[in-house]
Amino acid sequence: MPIRSKPLLEIWIDQLLELGVEQILVNTHYLSEQVIEFLGRKKFKDKVHWVYEKKLLGTAGTLIENIEFFGDSDVFLAHADNFCTAKLQDFYQAHINRPECCVMTMMSFQTSNPKSCGILELENNILVNFYEKVENPPSNCANGAVYLLSSDLLSWLKKEENITDFSIEVIPKLLNKIQVWENTNDHIDIGTINNLLSTQNIAVESHKHDMSFDEWEKSYKDHKIHALIKELQND
Repeated sequence: MPIRSKPLLEIWIDQLLELGVEQILVNTHYLSEQVIEFLGRKKFKDKVHWVYEKKLLGTAGTLIENIEFFGDSDVFLAHADNFCTAKLQDFYQAHINRPECCVMTMMSFQTSNPKSCGILELENNILVNFYEKVENPPSNCANGAVYLLSSDLLSWLKKEENITDFSIEVIPKLLNKIQVWENTNDHIDIGTINNLLSTQNIAVESHKHDMSFDEWEKSYKDHKIHALIKELQND
């Protein structure tokens, strides 16, 4: 889905490459052929890899299924349907300097619709309680579904069985072991038309990795989705 004519997935990939992430894994399912064609571009060669899931494994299930891909490195895990302009270098530095008791760092943001989010209760920026889409959320501090995971956490996940959902089955088991870092920039779930349209006026930062104009991009510029978004903006 485009943000100012650029695919949201490409925005995420460019941000991660700029951060210094060397290898990226994308799970595919719906419209997988189109996503795989996009990921096959020269600019992503030897940097971005994909796996196809005929049946979705869940946010934690995908991680566990491909855990050997990550070796003993820390892992950046993101739900790429969010438009996020966080300062990722600051997020990474916070993770590097996290308290010894913490095995991961979670990105948070202030939401205007807390009933639709996982809501956090913190003490000294450490997660002590987690409320996943409850009727009476205690605050507006929400889980951004963007994480930095330590190799210790990955080792723990290897031993867990039948875990599929990161929010429901992993986070509650790690209370008092998760550092939380707040993104004070944009963080928007583009799952609704209104949210998608709201992102079209937000500047998308250019990166050295996006300075190529290939055949895929030429074709994408002519896709009908761009005209549709302009039409919706004018309504």
